[in-house]
Amino acid sequence: MLSFRFPIPADHARSIPKSRRCSLTFQSNRIDSLSFPPSSTPRFQKLLAATNDVAVAEEEGREVNVREEEQLPDGIRRDLMPRHVAVIMDGNVRWAQKRGLPSQAGHEAGVKSLRELVELCGKWGIKVLTVFAFSFENWARPQVEVGFLMSLFERVIKTELPTFEREGIRVSVIGDLSRLPEQLQKLVIEVTETTKNNSVLHFIVAVSYSGQYDIVQACKNIAHKVKDGLVEPEDVNKSMIEQELQTNCTEYPYPDLLIRTSGELRVSNFMLWQMAYTELCFFSTLWPDFGRDDFVEALRSFQQRKRRYGRRNF
Repeated sequence: MLSFRFPIPADHARSIPKSRRCSLTFQSNRIDSLSFPPSSTPRFQKLLAATNDVAVAEEEGREVNVREEEQLPDGIRRDLMPRHVAVIMDGNVRWAQKRGLPSQAGHEAGVKSLRELVELCGKWGIKVLTVFAFSFENWARPQVEVGFLMSLFERVIKTELPTFEREGIRVSVIGDLSRLPEQLQKLVIEVTETTKNNSVLHFIVAVSYSGQYDIVQACKNIAHKVKDGLVEPEDVNKSMIEQELQTNCTEYPYPDLLIRTSGELRVSNFMLWQMAYTELCFFSTLWPDFGRDDFVEALRSFQQRKRRYGRRNF
C-alpha cells in the first residue's frame, strides 16, 4: 500500500513539460535586496517571477518548490495525456508467494510501485489517480491479512500526511468507511480535511469499496429526496445519479484509462458506473513489479486509441 516520499510538480498544465524539482527554503528576507539587470528574455522573466514568488512565500513562512521542465518519454504527447488514471493493484500476495515470503511482504513491496506511479502522474500532468486498495469483498480474506492492511493504512497516513500537504497532493478516500477501525476513520477525516485545498494531483484511494454499493447508495440518496418532496421522480436523470456517487469528490470522476496488473481480465466491481467509456489496459506483471516502462506502455496504448463514445468518426 501507500508509503511515499515523492516530488510532484506544482504546475500541472498539460502543455508545459516538467522535470524533477528542487526545494528552496529561504531563511531571511534578504532576497528582496537583490537586483537583476533588465532582460527581455522569457527565461529571465520566468526566473525573476519565480524569485519574487519565493520572497513573498518566505514572508508568509511557507516552503517553496521550484521545479524545472521535464521531457516526456518518447512517443508520449502531453495533449493526449489521460486526465484520470485508475489502477487495480493486483498481485501482491502472488508476488510474495513466488518468493516464499509472507503476504505482508508483497503488500510492502507494492508500496514502491505505487510511490513511483504517483510521482510520474504528478510529473506528467495527470490530474487524478485512483487506486483500488481494498475492496468490500476483501473483508472475507484471512483476518491476519486484513488486520495488517488496516494497520498499514493507518501507519502510512500518519507518516505521510506532512508530505501530502507539502507536495500539494489532495487525498480522498472512498468506500464504505464505516467498517474501518475507529482510529483509521479519524485519520481519513484528518487527511481529507488537511489536503482538501491542494491541487497538484488528486490522489483517490478506494478502501472497502464496491462499485455496486456506490450505485445503490446513490439511488437510496435520491429516493430519500423524492420521498421528502425535494425531487420529482421525472427529474431523476444521469447527472443526478452522478452527483450522488462517491467520485463526486473530484473534478474528473470518470477514468480515461484503467490499468490492471497480474494478468486478470476483469474490473472486479470497481467504479462500474464511472468506467462506461474507460479504456482498459491489462498487464501480466504482478503489481510490485509494475514500473515506469509499464506505465509508459499503457500511456502509449491509450494515446493510440480512438475514443468515439458511440459516435462514428469519418
